[in-house]
Amino acid sequence: MSIKVKVLSMLLVVTMLLGFTGALNPVSAAEPVPVPHASVAAVVNEYFANLPADINKIGEKEFIDKVKAGEKMLILDIRSAADYGKGHIKGAVNAPWGTAISDNLKNLPADRPIMIYCYTGQTAGQTVALIKMAGFDAKSVNLGWNLGISKVAGYEQYLETKENKLTPVKGVTVKPDIKAAIDAYCKGLDAVKPTIYANYKISEDEAKKLLDVKDPKVMFLSVRKAEDYAKGHIKGAVNIPFGKGMEQKFNTLPKDKKIIVYCYTGQTAGQTVAGLRLLGYDAVSLNAGMGMPSTVPAGWLNKGYPVVQ
Repeated sequence: MSIKVKVLSMLLVVTMLLGFTGALNPVSAAEPVPVPHASVAAVVNEYFANLPADINKIGEKEFIDKVKAGEKMLILDIRSAADYGKGHIKGAVNAPWGTAISDNLKNLPADRPIMIYCYTGQTAGQTVALIKMAGFDAKSVNLGWNLGISKVAGYEQYLETKENKLTPVKGVTVKPDIKAAIDAYCKGLDAVKPTIYANYKISEDEAKKLLDVKDPKVMFLSVRKAEDYAKGHIKGAVNIPFGKGMEQKFNTLPKDKKIIVYCYTGQTAGQTVAGLRLLGYDAVSLNAGMGMPSTVPAGWLNKGYPVVQ
């Protein structure tokens, strides 16, 4: 046997052995990130490029005033069916957070605004982004039911327990690529439900644990204002302030890490998470954000967790 043949034979044996060893002890690698369809990426970028001054939110008192005035709008309650049944804003229909959102896109009206509320505003933040990207006029109610609506004086007189239902709307369609992306987004909630990332969120305590162990596969993203970031932020966090043009910096984020997004109360972080996930990033929001002691008795600061300047 020639020397060349012997060398080739030895290389083949080594390769087979390495392959066998790798099968026994596979090297952990990042999960492949699906590449979004070009049309989906365009819609996401357009959403952030054209953020309105009200950042797709409505104040809880202003919302109640609109209900009182009988303004033409669809009110979407995305809390659980059980909580909806105990009492909801008059005229509100129930589409519990999850696949009920994507399933009901075909039933949403295009001729009037859609007002969305959840418990504290975070999942409504995700929902308003998804629904607006689908082509509807939507806003989330500030701080949701628990911290917003139920704190408005006299809100009780605008409640009911009657069930209201959505019906199909003729002539309203959602682009197939966008519909497919939103379907996948909502179905993905089932996969994260039993994890610490349920609802595409993470608690303050779990986030602190990841920070403490310096998990290399995790990063923090602050979407607070630059001046507030400078005053104090979670160690290692990068800053992309929420607002028009923020999409221009998304390409600086890694797609091989879990991105924990935080804002002030979790609501704009919710919108950001929706956009980033549709773009193929593994993003979740921090529960209650940094926290605002006067309105949100939760969040990073209210837990007493440290920040750096």
